[in-house]
Amino acid sequence: MKTLGLLQGPQTLGKGKPFWSAFTLVVALACAYPLFADGYDVGNNVYFFNWAFMALGLSLIWGYGGTLSFGQTAFFGVAGYTYGVISINFGDAYGLTIFALVASVAAAALLAAALGYFLFFGRISGVFLGIVTLSVTLVLERFMAQTAGPEWRVGAARLNGYNGMGGMPSLTIPWFGGDIVLFPDVQLYYFTLALLIACYLGLRILVNSRFGNVLVAIRENPQRAEMLGYDIRVYQLVTFIIGSALAGLSGVLYTSWGNYITPASMGMTAAALPIVWVAVGGRSDLTTTLIGAMLVLAGFQALTIHGSQYALVVMGALLVLTVLIAPRGLVFGLGTLVAGLVNRKPKRQGE
Repeated sequence: MKTLGLLQGPQTLGKGKPFWSAFTLVVALACAYPLFADGYDVGNNVYFFNWAFMALGLSLIWGYGGTLSFGQTAFFGVAGYTYGVISINFGDAYGLTIFALVASVAAAALLAAALGYFLFFGRISGVFLGIVTLSVTLVLERFMAQTAGPEWRVGAARLNGYNGMGGMPSLTIPWFGGDIVLFPDVQLYYFTLALLIACYLGLRILVNSRFGNVLVAIRENPQRAEMLGYDIRVYQLVTFIIGSALAGLSGVLYTSWGNYITPASMGMTAAALPIVWVAVGGRSDLTTTLIGAMLVLAGFQALTIHGSQYALVVMGALLVLTVLIAPRGLVFGLGTLVAGLVNRKPKRQGE
C-alpha cells in the first residue's frame, strides 16, 4: 500500500482505479501489439521507445527540478559511442553487451556528475546553465565529427568522423542453450517496453517521495528551500545525474537498435528536439511527458517522410504555440481537465 501511495502521490497526475485501469489496459495493448503488427512497425515503435527515456530524464531535470538542460544529447552520444567501442572490441558472447550497456550508462552518469558538480556547486543557473550544457554538446559533436582518419580508433573500433560508427552487435541476453539476440523487432520491443515501464514507475516513486517533494520545493523557491536547511546543490546534482543516465540509456538502446551512431546525434537539431517533446507534453508530469513525446515523435517522423523540408519548421512552431497558449504543456492541460472531470463529486440535492 505504501508503494501504491508513492506511485500516485501529489507530484504526478493520475491516481485511483480509473487511472490504473487505463494504465493496465495500455500496457496490455502494448504487449499484444507485436502479435498483430509486422516486423517493420514493431521495430519502428522500438525507435520511439528508445527516445522516451531521454524525455523522462529531461522531465525530471527540467520539469521537477526547474533546471533547463540543453545538452542531454551529449550523454546520449557518449553512451552510444561507449557501447559501440566496448561491444565491437569484446563482442556479444556471454551477454557482454549487457555489460556494455551498464558501462555506457555509467559513463554518461560520470560525465554528468563531473559537469554537474561544476555547474551546481559553482552556482550556475538559469539561461547560463542552458548555454553551458548546449556548448558541451556542440563541442562533443564537433570533436567526434573530425575523427575520420584511421588513427582515430579504440582497439578494433573506428570512430569514422561524420560517417559514424557502425558494425556494433545488438544487445544479447545470456540464456541456457544459447544467448538471446535482441534484434530490432519483437525481442528488442519487449525488452525496451519492460525497461520503459520500470523506469516510468520508478520515477513516479522517486518524485512522490521525500526527495521529489524537496526537489519541487527547490524548483518553486530555491532560496526558501535552502533556508530550511536543504543543500539544494546536492539535490540538483543527483537529479542531473539520474536524468543524464536515462539519456545515456536512450543512446545505448538507439545504437543497439540501429547498430549505428553518428555525431549528428549530438548536433543542434538533435539537442533541440527533446525540449519540444517535453514542453508539448508537459514537463512537470511524467505521464504527460511520456504521452507528449510519443505523439510528437510520431508526428515528426510522418512529417520527415512526407514533407521533410517542413518538419523542423512545424516543430519550432509547435514549441512557440505551446509556450504562448499552454505553457504547462498541451497534454498536461488536457490531462488536468480530464482528471478534474473524473474526480469531481456530484453535488448533493440542496447544495
